[in-house]
Amino acid sequence: MQYSRRRKQPYSVLAQWVVYNVHCFYAILASDPLYAYYSQRQFAAVLPTRVPMNEQLQPLKKQPRAGKAGRSGTQDDIVYAHIFEAILEQRLAPGTKLSEEALGEIFGVSRTIIRRALSRLAHEGVVLLRPNRGAVVASPSVEEARQVFLARRLVERAITELAVQHASAEELAQLRQMVNDERDSFSRGDRGAGIRLSGEFHLKLAEAAKNAPLISFQRSLVSQTSLIIAQYESGNRSHCSYDEHTQLIDAIEARDAALAVNLMMHHMDHIDSKLNLDEESASDDLHAVFSHLLQTKKPGRSSIKL
Repeated sequence: MQYSRRRKQPYSVLAQWVVYNVHCFYAILASDPLYAYYSQRQFAAVLPTRVPMNEQLQPLKKQPRAGKAGRSGTQDDIVYAHIFEAILEQRLAPGTKLSEEALGEIFGVSRTIIRRALSRLAHEGVVLLRPNRGAVVASPSVEEARQVFLARRLVERAITELAVQHASAEELAQLRQMVNDERDSFSRGDRGAGIRLSGEFHLKLAEAAKNAPLISFQRSLVSQTSLIIAQYESGNRSHCSYDEHTQLIDAIEARDAALAVNLMMHHMDHIDSKLNLDEESASDDLHAVFSHLLQTKKPGRSSIKL
């Protein structure tokens, strides 16, 4: 230890730190055992562990906050998925009011989260946002229903042609499993699950087509179709779509585009045939609905016999 000339005191802390680092520098060069001692025992605990390059390239995973379901984006997806599924299963009837307060209590999230999910559904045409009156499940008119089915036919044709070209064996196996699940749902009387799986079959087929815009279009059209079926389906509620789906998979697997397209159009004809799109079949005008009573009504007050 060196001392200053004026006072018999050691050099300052800064000076000692400089001397120590110079010593370490020479120790590294000379492979001094002292450096090995400090590096392996005293400083090893604080030195960062080297991470392999392949692990460094992995994407970072966001950790959810403690006590919460996750970030707002994840909550948006959960609420959206539940409402979308309820529409596919026809558990939410057209015209049903979607109260932000009630949905917030059901899902345990803020009204802001509910509002975001409803906005996504409104963008897909299955929810109607009414200024100052809240949101409701859409009730397509007869003309809107016809337009949706026309668009659905065009999109289904394009998806089928592309699926013949691009569908993999794994995707075809997944489609077959969905058909089996659909058949089982109808067999045990779970009509809602069967309808949902039928719609998801067409969404999965769109994924097999490998065309992102068509997937987006199809998601909106399938959900709107479910609303239309719930609103305009005739008394015949039989479902044999799973048989038609199986035939369609066979044609796609055989790479027979012409047969696959014909089967898809026949499938759409079958869905269309179950709808009652007669504009005169229903009305929201009470006078029109009960016009037959008004025509036979006599002057003065009279009672209606049931």
